[in-house]
Amino acid sequence: MNIEDFFETCQAISEEVTSDLPFSESALVFRIENKIFAMVDLDDFEKGINLKCDPERAIELREEYNGIQPGYHTNKKHWNLVIPNSDVPDKLLKELVQHSFNLVKPKSKKNK
Repeated sequence: MNIEDFFETCQAISEEVTSDLPFSESALVFRIENKIFAMVDLDDFEKGINLKCDPERAIELREEYNGIQPGYHTNKKHWNLVIPNSDVPDKLLKELVQHSFNLVKPKSKKNK
């Protein structure tokens, strides 16, 4: 996967997904209603993608894949750093992007 494929994967999840550069000129984040679900360095895509993850699943994934490590500059319990083009298949990477999105997307409010 390259940076363009990753960008398209994030944007395709929902029309409400936005992206911006809040931390530096190269730290691209993807958000849903201002909640971050993915972060990547535009200057060094191969360094990895930070994705939110269920804590139990995060541990399992880190044990199974060398290309999944504790998040970089994030809460290591809730974030993974996924190395693209490693032993992590693109299909799994796309699933993890969706999983991260699902964890942070706002819950729908019930009508009373």
